[in-house]
Amino acid sequence: MTAPTTYSRFIRFLQEDLAISAASIAIALRHREHDPGPLPMILWQYGLVTLEQLDQIYDWLEQA
Repeated sequence: MTAPTTYSRFIRFLQEDLAISAASIAIALRHREHDPGPLPMILWQYGLVTLEQLDQIYDWLEQA
């Protein structure tokens, strides 16, 4: 996920398809600055997405 357009589509997917709030995404991005790692895993580790949503995220990323 390197292209900015893919990143934008990914964030839109999180917000629109999975109904993850912008605040939750912002929290994960802040944590990512201090503890680099894949955004989906950070969202899950902090309880911002369910395991089912995590599966959906990785499915989306495979197709992107």
